[in-house]
Amino acid sequence: MKNAIIIPALDLIDGHVVRLHQGDYAQQTTYSDNPIEQFASYIQQGAKQLHLVDLTGAKDTSKRQTALIGKIIAATQSKIQVGGGIRTEQDVADLLAVGANRVVIGSTAVTQPDMVQGWFNKYGAEKFVLALDVRIENGQKLVAIKGWQETSTLTLENVVENYRTFGLQHVLCTDISRDGTLAGSNVNLYREVCAKFPDVHFQSSGGIGSLADIEALKGTGVAGVIVGRALLEGKFNVAEAIECWSL
Repeated sequence: MKNAIIIPALDLIDGHVVRLHQGDYAQQTTYSDNPIEQFASYIQQGAKQLHLVDLTGAKDTSKRQTALIGKIIAATQSKIQVGGGIRTEQDVADLLAVGANRVVIGSTAVTQPDMVQGWFNKYGAEKFVLALDVRIENGQKLVAIKGWQETSTLTLENVVENYRTFGLQHVLCTDISRDGTLAGSNVNLYREVCAKFPDVHFQSSGGIGSLADIEALKGTGVAGVIVGRALLEGKFNVAEAIECWSL
């Protein structure tokens, strides 16, 4: 897919740019207290789409950082897809109102499919990204939910199939075992799902630690490559990632 893009990602807790190790709030690294500056630098280097996770809001829905997210979008004038514990239609409406170009839905898409499919119909399927975290067991891609605390009985294929009826366009797929490890992506996973569902735009997520990891995803069919920790730790920069992808 020629138009596949590099998507820099930031996780926010109380306005600070952080990373959690394997989704664990107790294992937190803080990188910066200026997300606007961070995103602006990514855009300057050529990023066309950004990814933002509101970890504060994911943990406590009464403390969503929606106003801050609106400020970041206004200041950077960029396309930002936003997720983090989206559970109600109000969450969706609020994020679209402050300018998010897409809302990222995780566990709720698995636990309450009828409600989320209603959102697809009301706001348009192109406004959503399903974030499906998979735990691979005996060759089955089981979808994990609730911050990876539980593994559902549904496979990645079940969920994608179910939502295609409602016009599903974007899926962010993470192999949990790779997330935040900088140990490379599960290339075979993406090759397989992109071949099975050529009409869905898959974003790879988790494990990117070097330009070689980006290189390895070429030819898999992914529409986007999410890069988080590697950029924050200076393994390479956005411009280098984009160049690597486009060569």
